[in-house]
Amino acid sequence: MLNRRDFARSMALLSSVGGEALFAQAFRSIPAAAAADAVWLNANENPYGPPAVAVEAMKAVLPESNRYHFQKYEAFHSAIAESEGLEGRQVLVGAGSTEVLHAAIEAFTGPDKALVVMDPTYEAPAWIAESGGRKVAAVSLTEEYYADVKRLAAEAQRNQAGLVYLCNPNNPTSALTPKQDIDWLVDNLPSKAVLLIDEAYIHFSLAPNALEHVRKGKNVIVARTFSKIYGMAGLRVGFGCARPDLIDKMRPFRNNVISIVGQRAAAAALVEREAMLKSRREQFSATRADLCQWLRKRELRYIEPHANFVMLDLGRPVGPFSAQMMRRGVIVGRPFPPLTTMMRVTLGTDGEMARFKQVFEEVWNA
Repeated sequence: MLNRRDFARSMALLSSVGGEALFAQAFRSIPAAAAADAVWLNANENPYGPPAVAVEAMKAVLPESNRYHFQKYEAFHSAIAESEGLEGRQVLVGAGSTEVLHAAIEAFTGPDKALVVMDPTYEAPAWIAESGGRKVAAVSLTEEYYADVKRLAAEAQRNQAGLVYLCNPNNPTSALTPKQDIDWLVDNLPSKAVLLIDEAYIHFSLAPNALEHVRKGKNVIVARTFSKIYGMAGLRVGFGCARPDLIDKMRPFRNNVISIVGQRAAAAALVEREAMLKSRREQFSATRADLCQWLRKRELRYIEPHANFVMLDLGRPVGPFSAQMMRRGVIVGRPFPPLTTMMRVTLGTDGEMARFKQVFEEVWNA
């Protein structure tokens, strides 16, 4: 029988959807492992769902979903580009940002062009590369749990890398790589390497994004998604931003257009983008601050968070502890080697966080 890790590795080869979606699918398939009213804080999902305007847009288009609507996608791509201050030819839309990551790996790595990644980080890029027979070089994080950019550059040079993957804020640590470090990496990459910056969680922070490097025409791809702060994980809408020639190299590896339902939802959300992002960022920031204060009162160490999840240090193996929590109806993040004593907790609603605290205390004091 396949375990969850082998299952995800296999599926990465067959599908452009990987990582958290695959783990969630595998985790939720465990029979009788969790109560019907279980609280799911394991996959960095947004508990508040899509904004109301997106829900209404989906309802309106459902009767028209018998058609392909190919002719209507160009305007959507242009709307995304405009929202990021780019031109339409600088954007590639995919089924979640993972499809964009997949396309980048296919386009810029190969038998003689390695992928360099942080470790630990979002695993899908490494799995996809390994499944295709590419070499993957992993670089440990800094002591502050973000990207060690000098070592990434050195490994890229040593391995003749075609692609360097940097998740910011990083998953699973929620740590933010400083802007000056990313700027340094852009300027010190090997000339033939491309830097892929995954900003799936950037909107949960007020930190600067990396799109300025795209606008300057650097060898940089920035991946974004509607799955996280927009609350549309199940709709599978994401996009990548890069120079037009980089986009052209990635385009053949995209599967097809996204669902018209997802397209309409994302397009509607873009209309209210600024107000919605501000409101949700403040909401998650308050929940995050409350959880961190709760942890400090209990003298539990955690990594300073910048996303919609917090990585806390139990000081003991996380696997058995998480299993005990699951039996009590609260599902938290899986282990992330080598951080085997650390637990990743997705931020939920006030009620879900209260349930988390209650169950955590029960297991901690058992």
